[in-house]
Amino acid sequence: MLISVTTLFIGFIVLMWSADRFILGASALARNLGVSPLIIGLTIVGFGTSAPEMLVSAIAAISGSPNIGIGNAIGSNITNIALVLGITALIAPMSVHSDLLRREFPILFIIMLTSLLLLIDRQMERIDGVILLTGMAVFIYWITRLGMRDRDKDPLADEFASEIPRTMSTLLALFWLGAGLLLMLGSSRILVWAAVNIAQALQISDLVIGLTVVAIGTSLPELAASVVSARKGEHDLAIGNVMGSNMFNILAVMGLPGAIAPSAIPEAVLTRDYPVMVGLTVLLFFIVYGVAGTGKINRFWGSLLLVCFFSYEILLYVSGD
Repeated sequence: MLISVTTLFIGFIVLMWSADRFILGASALARNLGVSPLIIGLTIVGFGTSAPEMLVSAIAAISGSPNIGIGNAIGSNITNIALVLGITALIAPMSVHSDLLRREFPILFIIMLTSLLLLIDRQMERIDGVILLTGMAVFIYWITRLGMRDRDKDPLADEFASEIPRTMSTLLALFWLGAGLLLMLGSSRILVWAAVNIAQALQISDLVIGLTVVAIGTSLPELAASVVSARKGEHDLAIGNVMGSNMFNILAVMGLPGAIAPSAIPEAVLTRDYPVMVGLTVLLFFIVYGVAGTGKINRFWGSLLLVCFFSYEILLYVSGD
């Protein structure tokens, strides 16, 4: 048990560091090739911050534990909204100015509804996984088109531009891109091994491990990125990291287990976890759109989000499945 916990901790550290190197290399390479900062931020950075979840989900499915991936996708979305934005708002209250972010909310709701319809029969079939992964490709195309149209007027463009390396050589960018990817693969593998061992030792389900330990661990890059962005005054970037990650989580992280290892979906996913994810997304929608305030995630809303997160963790503990 001690070995598994230590391995899990090391796996998370390497996973976070390698994801950062991967994003750094990919962003610098794209900039050197002349890609606009807004498109880099919306696609490469958005994809990169969800890369840990994707790799963990894929490796878990290959290893015969697809519910870790399902739990990771839903748990990460819950963690991103309630824990990541909650802590970030307490440290540095945020407001949204980007029209692009506001347009992403309806798309996020469509994505959640589509995935719910696919899961309603409590089966994640291969065709369901393929549909979600196809949706990811469509989403990347859509967000790229929006980025090309708004690259000179959306405030996100300047925020992304300030975060992308300007002086990194193409050779060094390629090195960090490759090294980051290889380290993410290796750390994801040992992380899944440790998570399965801990679940078996504690006699809890793979789903709960995915919803809690794995989800929180793989959301740490989003937490770090959002806090740093908010403290620098880049509020749209902080919220955009979470929005983009949540879309990728549903489409790719949830789609991969279905495409790789079709399986039954535990009833608790539909009766407990998915409703919590949708409820938190609706709450964030009201906050950001200003219906419940002024379009700001202040310390009050941050505190409320954290209360929601810890209440959900208690619910998981009480339910015991």
